[in-house]
Amino acid sequence: MQSTLDKVAAEPAAYSFDIDVLGECGIPSPVRHHAFVPEGDRVYMTESVPLLKTLSEKLGHEPSFERAGPHEKIFHDPSWTRVGILTAGGLCPGLNNVIKGLVEILSFDYGIKTIYGIRFGYAGLVPRGGYEPMMLNPDVVDTIHEKGGTILGSSRGQQSTEEIVDTLVRMNINVLFCIGGDGSLRCAREIAETCLARKLSISVVGVPKTIDNDLQFVGPSFGFETAVAEATNVIRSAHVEAKGTFNGVGLVKLMGRDSGFITAYAAVANPVVNFCLVPEMDFEMEGRHGLLAALERRFASGKTHTVIVVAEGAGQRLMEGDAGRDASGNVLKKDIGEFLRQSISAHFKAKGVTCSVKYFDPSYMIRSVPARGTDAIRCYMLARNAVHAAMSGRTNCVVGTVGEMFTLVPIKLATIERQQVRLDSDLWRSVMDATGQEVYFKGGVKGGELAP
Repeated sequence: MQSTLDKVAAEPAAYSFDIDVLGECGIPSPVRHHAFVPEGDRVYMTESVPLLKTLSEKLGHEPSFERAGPHEKIFHDPSWTRVGILTAGGLCPGLNNVIKGLVEILSFDYGIKTIYGIRFGYAGLVPRGGYEPMMLNPDVVDTIHEKGGTILGSSRGQQSTEEIVDTLVRMNINVLFCIGGDGSLRCAREIAETCLARKLSISVVGVPKTIDNDLQFVGPSFGFETAVAEATNVIRSAHVEAKGTFNGVGLVKLMGRDSGFITAYAAVANPVVNFCLVPEMDFEMEGRHGLLAALERRFASGKTHTVIVVAEGAGQRLMEGDAGRDASGNVLKKDIGEFLRQSISAHFKAKGVTCSVKYFDPSYMIRSVPARGTDAIRCYMLARNAVHAAMSGRTNCVVGTVGEMFTLVPIKLATIERQQVRLDSDLWRSVMDATGQEVYFKGGVKGGELAP
């Protein structure tokens, strides 16, 4: 986070905390039985007083976000409003919850009748895709929160922004909700900026979807809590398998291309994990500080089993070759799980030491489950505040939270760079305490980095 804040402080004009507004709000809101957000109400971007003071000195103002919520006067006339909703990128628990929330708030609070479910992401907004939109209403979405995935479908890959905007104009859509992660929100930003440049009164509002929890300034992303809960179930199974055989290794690969939050939180939530490997932590396989030597030391200490959790983006430099890129341009990760499985098995076999590796890769199982508990509540609340933002003429923004307060964050700021696990953070210190892996990496691990 600190590097991100330094970047913002160095270029305050380039990374504004203010939200684009289409125009003056002059239509009385139909929302009833709800306290309206006062105009100009804002929320400090951090709860840390020293950090706020430092940033205020660097920026020349106190950094804060517009508070989200319903406004007494709105910009879009509900009688004439036509809405589009799309989901883009990979699957994530809670997508259907967000869709349901958007549709119900649009319908019940604002009385909007025309809501298009755009099929298969941004591809559904270009003619060559040939995807017919789905008409949404409260009856259609009544029970979709009980199912995983998204009823709208999703896709990856860049589409023509001009063609997308032309489609919005042709369909008379004046509010577009984009549910997606880093790449999907960048596309939403391009759409919003193109609409502004063409002087089109179209609100484009994002709901942050990233199971890796790697967006800046938006707080915990929906789906993350459910993913951690599902991961701990897999870790429990890996622990049972590992203990079921002499020198057993339960190896679990979890999501996390560039950020190891799921892996780190899951290790703390189920502290039977002995080694937690994340993209932010550099580690070796060979040598006295390597993982293989650390495993040897654990077994030599009298322990007869080991549980390892590894994020998919960890240890990439240890493997040869290039996995290429996906349709969205993201660098594909080489299979660290299979690499560890083979390397650990081969190492102990060469030494004539009994070792049985049980490998779990539950990524798609975790991504496809429905959101649960407070995660499902967060989905609905994010959707509510996205609707209120759009109807009040806000655009080029994404809904987030600071503490318990919902806020509106400029998409440019939310996607400035990926949020990552800080190796000097309380979270990572908790991982070190829960796993005890410092003991096995000879010489210890200081701040996640191998000691000399």
